[in-house]
Amino acid sequence: MDELTVILRTPSPIEADVIKGLLETHGITALITSDLSRTAFPFALNELRVTVNQADAERARHIIESHRDQVGPARIVPFGTELEPLERIIGYRFRDRGLLEHALTHRSRVHEDASGGVFDNESMEFLGDSVLGFVIAAMLFREFPQHNEGQKSKLKASLVSAASLARLAEQIDLGAFLILGRGEEKTGGRRKHAIIADCYEALIAAIYLDGGIEPAQRFIEQQFAALVAEARKTGAAAAFTDDWKSALQEYLQARGLGLPAYRLAGELGPDHRKSFLVEVVVDGEAIASAQGRSKKEAAQSAARAALEKLSA
Repeated sequence: MDELTVILRTPSPIEADVIKGLLETHGITALITSDLSRTAFPFALNELRVTVNQADAERARHIIESHRDQVGPARIVPFGTELEPLERIIGYRFRDRGLLEHALTHRSRVHEDASGGVFDNESMEFLGDSVLGFVIAAMLFREFPQHNEGQKSKLKASLVSAASLARLAEQIDLGAFLILGRGEEKTGGRRKHAIIADCYEALIAAIYLDGGIEPAQRFIEQQFAALVAEARKTGAAAAFTDDWKSALQEYLQARGLGLPAYRLAGELGPDHRKSFLVEVVVDGEAIASAQGRSKKEAAQSAARAALEKLSA
């Protein structure tokens, strides 16, 4: 076997894979290698090497250079350039885009990689969760001084829930930038709430590791501003939950009002496509109504309508 020659060094698994695939389409066998073992924080020193047989090295370098300037699908962009749209969306430019790439890498991508140089974002999720919790706690301390510890804890849990994080991730189109394995890609991983919520936490960790607590705090406060404003308006976690009946009950109790009651006001449509109309009654007065495919769904929608009307 010929001696292997390194023709590219990069911190990017994406770039290494692109180069490897490019060379193999030209009949050149390429390997991706790394001396580093998997660690909790591999992003600081990680380097991948694309190697080929020494006899193919000159031709391989020529192929790479010739494709760097091509226009169209075959163009090889510099490492990290493909992530610039995400940086613009979140309002933060990374000094080390390797951190951002690491935050976007799902474990399914690692399981399909044979080089040993790809690391998933699970450790960053853990860190991001802690940074997020700290910043949100500080926001609630400032914004809701009248709330007791239990109320603030419940509101915090609603704000940082997986459902809430998934919604925020969708707003910045985070799923479009995920680095997934082929299997996860085929099963719609970019739209799975659990995956994008975890990635959102990893993104927070990447900002913190790259720039410190101040840019991470700015990002979180900007992202959660509307949700906190809605919580201030309603006095409950209603903006972030699907349990509108509980949110309405808490709102009424906090203001010394009677508990809500729900009554069936009508049934609409044929048996196979029936819908139900439910009214919310407070202190003997019907204050809102809503329609749903089930009584439970209609009651939740009616509670939401009531809460929005009362807090307007």
